[in-house]
Amino acid sequence: MRDLKENIYNMKKYLLLLQIGCIWLGVQNAGANNLKDSTRLQSIVISKDSTHFVYEHTGKPFVVWGVNYDHDAGHPSRLIEEYWNAEWYVVVADFKEIKQLGANVVRIHLQLPKFMNSATTVNGSSLKQLAQLLKLAETTGLYLDITGLACYRKKDVPEWYDKMDYAARWEVQARFWEAVAKVCNKSPAIFCYDLMNEPLIPGKGHVVKEWLAGELGGYFFDQQLTLDIGDRTQKQVAKCWVDKLVEAIRKQDEKHMVTVGVIPLAYYFPGAKPLFYDKEVSSKLGFVSIHLYPKHKQVDKALAGLKLYEIGKPLIIEEMFPLECTLDDMDDFIEGGRGFADGWVSFYWGKPIEELAKGQFGDIYLSKWLEYFKNKSKSIVDDQNK
Repeated sequence: MRDLKENIYNMKKYLLLLQIGCIWLGVQNAGANNLKDSTRLQSIVISKDSTHFVYEHTGKPFVVWGVNYDHDAGHPSRLIEEYWNAEWYVVVADFKEIKQLGANVVRIHLQLPKFMNSATTVNGSSLKQLAQLLKLAETTGLYLDITGLACYRKKDVPEWYDKMDYAARWEVQARFWEAVAKVCNKSPAIFCYDLMNEPLIPGKGHVVKEWLAGELGGYFFDQQLTLDIGDRTQKQVAKCWVDKLVEAIRKQDEKHMVTVGVIPLAYYFPGAKPLFYDKEVSSKLGFVSIHLYPKHKQVDKALAGLKLYEIGKPLIIEEMFPLECTLDDMDDFIEGGRGFADGWVSFYWGKPIEELAKGQFGDIYLSKWLEYFKNKSKSIVDDQNK
């Protein structure tokens, strides 16, 4: 009996060790797979002549064909930080769908209130989730345009931030970017850092009262950099702000590109000149990002406006959509820009084509656009891989 008990004990011990060994091997294999997945992407850099994007190791051209993933299509719609913890599976599914559309870049909009607990304290949970997003991008084969400092929901903006003067706000913004860059600096999935979505600067003698502007559907997509420029010029303010935030990023990440997505005022107001893409202001920015929505039968005007931002750096249309034009107009706009533009970024809000096609008029129209987007990727993305 004693021998039997001892044999059973030894067998249990053996099985336990075997189970631990299997678990260990599984972890090692998972780690190897993750390493393999994380090296699938080559970092994207600017070509030696500073005119376009290339894959770092091969030098082959890279053309951006992407989507803004700024909120989901729920009712009400939600910003990514409102569901990327409890419903991470939604983000995973959406990234898979984006990849199936033929996109290679996803523009993510990070909300400052979700990343800064106070003027000096960063939210560790949000940074951890950002790191998880990087891994998802790496394994999915998508690059990230990380757009920061968003305050899209006015009710979420903390009082301590809203009451600050511009100098104090800039310090908070610099801390935000330094923290984000520290998480992202080693990931090949980072395409770029976009300092802020559509920053605004009031003109000389014009004092504004609110930091947020550009309200659309309950979101505030624009932000003032200062409420009053005082004795400075708009260019002086823009350069000081850009230089300060780029410096904050470079403390942690000396490699990845930096840009700022702007409204092309030179397109909407004839005679106006680029502000953030003035030669001096943009000296530390890697490439040009503008947001342009062509109007029906005004494609030539849109292309002429786009040309104004051809300043010797790569140029992408970081926001585009047939908002006020037809699909044919948009195709003419894209084709017309292929000789000098280096990328186009539309939108994806979490509903696949098949689901949209069964919805109401707006959803059906969006499904047709996404179908076009998917088909167009074959000539935009596939051509660069030949």
